[in-house]
Amino acid sequence: MISYPDGMIRDLLEARLSPEEVLRLQREKDEGRFEQVLRLEQERVPWPDRILVCLQEHLYVVEKPNGERAVKARCGHEFGDYRVNWKERALVYERDPQDGEIYQRHQGADPDWQVLREFYCPGCATLLDVEPVPVGYPFVFNFLPDLGD
Repeated sequence: MISYPDGMIRDLLEARLSPEEVLRLQREKDEGRFEQVLRLEQERVPWPDRILVCLQEHLYVVEKPNGERAVKARCGHEFGDYRVNWKERALVYERDPQDGEIYQRHQGADPDWQVLREFYCPGCATLLDVEPVPVGYPFVFNFLPDLGD
């Protein structure tokens, strides 16, 4: 059975591996990877709440001491119950796809048809997610983990 040292997985989490090393880690999964990643992520955060699952970079579902489960950012900001879309409580910036900052002029989508939504953490202003969606489209709920509730 393949097993990777904590240092290598830590480098993966902190984006310090070469593309070749990342591909190797993606191909050859080890049995304890999920638990290893949770343990290493727990070491990186400044709060004691237990991480149950990583939603994405900088965002976790945690179990608080009172048993409640919530979405929490790495900085410690809480977005509330994990069964409610955390994006509803984030800072949101809707970018015009033709503003020239992301796409070169006339390479972005028609702003009458699409916007780029940027979601920021209210606690630390970290960019948490970006979604290109039709104008007026509701916030996308990326996924709801099955935690056996």
